[in-house]
Amino acid sequence: MNKVVLLVDVQNVYYTTRQIYQRHFDYNQFWRQATAGREVVKAFAYAIDRGDKKQQEFQNILRAIGFEVKLKPFIQRADGSAKGDWDVGITIDALEYSEQADTVVLVSGDGDFDLLVDKLRVDKGKRVEVYGVPELTASSLIKAATEFMPIDAPLLLG
Repeated sequence: MNKVVLLVDVQNVYYTTRQIYQRHFDYNQFWRQATAGREVVKAFAYAIDRGDKKQQEFQNILRAIGFEVKLKPFIQRADGSAKGDWDVGITIDALEYSEQADTVVLVSGDGDFDLLVDKLRVDKGKRVEVYGVPELTASSLIKAATEFMPIDAPLLLG
């Protein structure tokens, strides 16, 4: 059976689906699609912790689906800008857990991941599926992937 690692950039998928579709990502449908006929080695959802109740309920839903939720504190800078990305954490987990998997599934449109995806595919011989909103996914990331899976109507709520 094909073994898979799931890596979901929660902030990226939240903002991109909201911007293009004004809808939310359907994590249950994604799980069914990405894991069909596969054994899940690890499934991570990377999020920013603002500490509010609605967000904690959402994180509990992700856990119930099967994700391990990794949280980073939300940092508001003095100039009003905010920080809170998981690029390094996602990269470390992808490199570490890909050793146990045949396929790595990345949910993000962030072009910073093109080098990671290329390394996993070319150097480590892994199948890498990238899920992203087509209009907001870096072309370099799409090209690096074994297969690009568009986030569109079947993967959205409502």
